[in-house]
Amino acid sequence: DEALLEEVAAMVEWPVAVTGRFEERFLQVPQEALISTMKANQKYFHVVDGEGRLLPRFITIANIESRDPDVVREGNERVIRPRLADAEFFWNQDRKQPLDAHVERLATILFQQKLGTLHDKAARVEHLATWIAARIGGDETWARRAAWLAKCDLMTEMVYEFPELQGIMGRYYAAADGEPEEVSRAMEEQYLPRFAGDRLPGTRTGQALAVADKLDTVCGLFAIGQPPTGSKDPFALRRNALGALRILIEGGLDIDLESLLEEARQALGERVETDDLTGQVFDFMMERLRAWYHDQGVAPDSFEAVLARRPTRPLDFHHRLLAVSHFRSLPEAEALAAANKRIANILRQAREKGIDFPERVETARLESEPERDLAEAVERLEQEVGPLAEAGEYEPALGRLASLREVVDRFFDQVMVMVDDPPLRGNRLALLARLQALFLRVADISRLQA
Repeated sequence: DEALLEEVAAMVEWPVAVTGRFEERFLQVPQEALISTMKANQKYFHVVDGEGRLLPRFITIANIESRDPDVVREGNERVIRPRLADAEFFWNQDRKQPLDAHVERLATILFQQKLGTLHDKAARVEHLATWIAARIGGDETWARRAAWLAKCDLMTEMVYEFPELQGIMGRYYAAADGEPEEVSRAMEEQYLPRFAGDRLPGTRTGQALAVADKLDTVCGLFAIGQPPTGSKDPFALRRNALGALRILIEGGLDIDLESLLEEARQALGERVETDDLTGQVFDFMMERLRAWYHDQGVAPDSFEAVLARRPTRPLDFHHRLLAVSHFRSLPEAEALAAANKRIANILRQAREKGIDFPERVETARLESEPERDLAEAVERLEQEVGPLAEAGEYEPALGRLASLREVVDRFFDQVMVMVDDPPLRGNRLALLARLQALFLRVADISRLQA
């Protein structure tokens, strides 16, 4: 424990390690509770075996080298005993009633003045967690059960004494009550990830519960007009938003975020005071996603290229971004990005001038060999790239499109698009629009910088 080590190091000038023991009966208490009381109250270091299981030993750091270390050891053993006895008492007392006995008491604890009690939040989370579980191959019954039990350990004496054990103790109490293992694990997993780089929920029920709980909090605060501002983020909305995104992406959960946020909005009912809540929260989460990818070294313009298409499924967004990042490494990438910029400008200017052009390219109006070659290549690649994009195979799709470089370069070298002949001009604009649409199946690569 680096934090404890730094704290203790700052407390002593002449550190001397002293080992002590405590009764093995205390090991019947969840080890996290024993470790918490040793750390918080006595600044003791706990000792574990090779498999990470707590041993009935501890290490304390004295500030002097005693002539009689046994006296120091016995004194510390005497001091820790009542602390461990308290943890044992809380553990035994809390188990005298099942975890679900606390459900109704959640109605006495305010979550947020405008968003109601923890009981109100549990009802919303139940709706969301069940909706998510149905779409990720989870058990809806377990998700529903986990949502109602999720905050019940906050009512226990152990968590009241050691707030940092919320979720952890919920897991132990649920297991002691005979709840399904996945429901028990979800009690702890709902809080994951707790910090950047932390592990993620490992069960479908835990994933559903964690995402539901986080997004209910984010949508709820946005709904009442309290988004994070500057350094103020008392409900950790930024961390919750990114945590939900990481679970969806790294957990391989292909869920439509807009649909999920809309479910959260509906669950809030009349508590919503903000217009376009779904859009606001979606944009906020995309900004968190931008920061996350930036920290991972992803080029900002690669992110912009994908964001321009506004994919609403985070996992799909991730696959598109990986494909764009790979595409950039290809020798054809820079020229095709420049060509797409040129195409975007030509089409934009045509629309601004009110120049209409058809959706289909008329083969009979293809006058020169370069435009016929481009039309043939586009038609062929539409048949190849379409199925790949539909299947989410974005990297091979862009790989196929890279083959267009030479034919596109030749087209722009030898063909004038904005000619005076309206039918011919329209046909060439239609060809460019079809070419642009091919790339837009993955991303707007005109956003890529040289």
